[in-house]
Amino acid sequence: MGPSVLFPLLHRLSSPLRTVTPTWGRWLLRQLPPPSCTRTPCTTSFPGLNSQHIRGMCVESILSHIKELSPPEQRLLNKLYEGLISGQRASLAESITLVETQHPRKKELAQVLLQRVLAHRKEQEKQNGGKPLAFRVGLSGPPGAGKSTFIEVVGKMLTGQGHKVSVLAVDPSSCTTGGSLMGDKTRMTELSRDMSAFIRPSPTSGTLGGVTRTTNEAIVLCEGGGYDIVLVETVGVGQSEFAVADMVDMFVLLIPPAGGDELQVVRVSSQTGEGVAELWGKMEAFRSATLSSGDFQDRRRAQHKVWMWSLIQENVLRHFQEHPAVRGELPQLEDRVTRGAISPGLAADLLLKAFTSSSSSSSSQ
Repeated sequence: MGPSVLFPLLHRLSSPLRTVTPTWGRWLLRQLPPPSCTRTPCTTSFPGLNSQHIRGMCVESILSHIKELSPPEQRLLNKLYEGLISGQRASLAESITLVETQHPRKKELAQVLLQRVLAHRKEQEKQNGGKPLAFRVGLSGPPGAGKSTFIEVVGKMLTGQGHKVSVLAVDPSSCTTGGSLMGDKTRMTELSRDMSAFIRPSPTSGTLGGVTRTTNEAIVLCEGGGYDIVLVETVGVGQSEFAVADMVDMFVLLIPPAGGDELQVVRVSSQTGEGVAELWGKMEAFRSATLSSGDFQDRRRAQHKVWMWSLIQENVLRHFQEHPAVRGELPQLEDRVTRGAISPGLAADLLLKAFTSSSSSSSSQ
């Protein structure tokens, strides 16, 4: 669509981050085998990694559960890491592809790479007085509001000021190919040709809310690549706003003309450029104020915990669904629930009982 007049609402959520209360997840975790990883000091080197420390634990200890890297894997990770931190866009794109994979071994390699990038970024923040170097901004709004057009205008303005801008445009997925449907990169032709910008369309792959489970990891990689402004555009289907709020420092809502009320006092035109510089000035003022108060850093720390539990719940649920005892009972229980023969609650109780009984008998042997 063509550029339109927008009414952005800069909104900092006044309430704390939504609390994740994974009670069932914690219960289910107790049924799983205990982790083998312990807080041990560094005594050996992990293949392909430098001896880097994160909060008292070295990378080698954290990743001790991963099978030893082969020489080709070491070369691949070293190539990606060195290219990433030196600002090569091709290495960043390849690294994001690695964290998006569903291949079990490649997922392990992605975690090795992420730990190296996190350690590198932590060292940079330490040199910056403990303050984050990048500014994460989430953008959402109804379809047709002009999000992509607005991002291109803002992105070009920022790269012109010397910033490095990355855009993670989360797209709905094609049910046929699994790829992105909206093609946001094609909507930002000028920005996509800018060497100080990086645009990554990211298919949701069916993820509820339009934010992929690896979006947060892609943000980390972008920051490791030296991008100091990270813009995350969501599909704008309602649930995505909650997910994006848990991974960004500021949230911007774009509303089409005549869609706002007296609360939206910030008027911007992507066509004429009216209000764009003033809008960014307000956003920078917000960032400076929260950095000075410490709220910026507190929010980042809280987000890490939220995303940890989100990933735990996702993986625990997958483990539950793939458990032999559950898979054996699931088809008939689903059929009985569909026919109304038993309640969904009873079916859930029976599946959980099958899971716990099987897990308990296996652990006692």
